[in-house]
Amino acid sequence: MEKEVILSESEIKKQFDYMSQVKTLIGTGKKVYIRTFGCQQNEADSEKLLGMAETMGYTPTDKSGQADLILVNTCAVREHAELKALSISGEYKHCKADNPQLIIGICGCMVSQEHRVKDIKNRYPYVDFLLGTTLIHRFPEILFKTLTEKKRNFWVSPETSVIAENLPVSRVPGAVEAWVSVMYGCNNFCTYCIVPYVRGRERSRNPEDVIKEVDSLIKNGVKSITLLGQNVNSYKPLSKPGYGFPELLEDLCKLDGECVIGFMTSHPKDATAELVEVIAKHPPATGKVGISRRFHLPLQSGSDRILKAMNRHYTLEKYMSLVENIKRRIPGVSLTTDIIVGFPTETEEEFRQTLDAVRRVRYDNIYSFIYSKRKGTAAAAMEGQIDERVKGERLRRLIDLQSEISKENNVRLENLTVRGLIEGVSKTSPEKMTARTADGKLIHFTGNPEDAGKCGLFLIEKAESHELFGSLVKTEDI
Repeated sequence: MEKEVILSESEIKKQFDYMSQVKTLIGTGKKVYIRTFGCQQNEADSEKLLGMAETMGYTPTDKSGQADLILVNTCAVREHAELKALSISGEYKHCKADNPQLIIGICGCMVSQEHRVKDIKNRYPYVDFLLGTTLIHRFPEILFKTLTEKKRNFWVSPETSVIAENLPVSRVPGAVEAWVSVMYGCNNFCTYCIVPYVRGRERSRNPEDVIKEVDSLIKNGVKSITLLGQNVNSYKPLSKPGYGFPELLEDLCKLDGECVIGFMTSHPKDATAELVEVIAKHPPATGKVGISRRFHLPLQSGSDRILKAMNRHYTLEKYMSLVENIKRRIPGVSLTTDIIVGFPTETEEEFRQTLDAVRRVRYDNIYSFIYSKRKGTAAAAMEGQIDERVKGERLRRLIDLQSEISKENNVRLENLTVRGLIEGVSKTSPEKMTARTADGKLIHFTGNPEDAGKCGLFLIEKAESHELFGSLVKTEDI
């Protein structure tokens, strides 16, 4: 099994040297456009790409037609995401025609697959470089070589499982939320999942580096931080034997300031009683660092046979025992989950077992997906693939059930006053503001954009399945 390699200061300095050379090469006035697909980890990777691009002299733009450098950061979890990324990349052909000096690069999970690399090489000649997920730290180097050698570059095969610290990161100025990766890759090899093949094996950052980054964010006014990892419960830094994710959370809660720490994703097979105790011990509180009351725990299926076929390493009853302990030790916890519908050979009875599990747990929200065949995974070669019409009908039933449960859960909050972090102006309605409770519920209200970053007390006036509507009672400076 591969072991993580912490890049030396000299290797990081090498990339900073390339940044300086690119900055001298391109001069002033150049712009960069980044389009990101996929999960929060991809968003975090894009923040690093943008940070390096800005250090090299590029100014961000939200219009691809104005860009001198276009980066497409891709996802490979589902085929739909890949096809959408390819379609969007195809549209940039016109940008290249208008500006022949434009550089187009495709990064991320999709280009870590051999068949996609061949496809892009042959069908997208205007794409200048490909950069795989484990090589993001070498973005300055590949950009410099692309600019100076005037040829296409394809760096997609990981040389080793590396961790690169101290790279520039560009986050939204004044944002009250942030993502921090604590580990990369995955060792689980769930039979439906492409992640271990495109992001490599598990490798954990040193706790000192994570704590330093989180501390800096808190001191800069960030009030909500989500720790990222494909399976945060597997966090095991080589520098500290015996130190795991519960210990990391414990140390983060010793930092000064007020902040809510969340995390995702948490694999049920590795969610220990110790983890639950640490979360229970550190609720969000005024003036302190606490842990979110939202616990995301992917179930995937309510059938033991399907769970075994998925290579999940737990049974439904083991999962339910964990849920019972979480609810007992963390009052008011908000449970969310992932569920895959239509896994190969799933019967109607087994799907009903999933519905029954959803009724038992009564999640606040679920992220439900139709099974998507991923080339190279074990499930893609399984017999008994489910008809698309059947999968679609099952997904509709699951969504309908969860919508009913979510609304019933939320209606209990009507006419109550709850505390939430004011995030800013709503993404869907510029006349509204949004806030989020410590258990992840979204509140829409009318307020002052200058209150972003403050905590507020909200009277909940109306509840829907996936959002709350209320009025601001008062704000709290923190």
